[in-house]
Amino acid sequence: MISGAHVVIYSSAPDADREFFRSVLGLQFADAGDGWLIFALPPAELAVHPGEAANPDHELYLMCDDIDATMRTLHDKGVEVEPQVHDQSWGRLGFIRLPGGSRLGIYPPRHARPG
Repeated sequence: MISGAHVVIYSSAPDADREFFRSVLGLQFADAGDGWLIFALPPAELAVHPGEAANPDHELYLMCDDIDATMRTLHDKGVEVEPQVHDQSWGRLGFIRLPGGSRLGIYPPRHARPG
């Protein structure tokens, strides 16, 4: 029934953020026209957390195998990396800044993975 998911990141600097996903993260993409790049994502999962009724906010986290190596690599590529990695029960969580200013979480999961 469901064949995929489409994630939207809002940005005050969309061209810079698109270039980040293309060049820095190396995600494959399709050009939908007029500079609208649609990026392929690695396998994904979805979790439903409790929250306020009709909360319009959603979150996106990227997953990696080694948070220290990933953060070091991104830092070496000029990405603004928050210096502290937070230890959570479900993984070690780090944050980076997109060129448009948005904060993006990255973690290696400790939780069970579907599939």
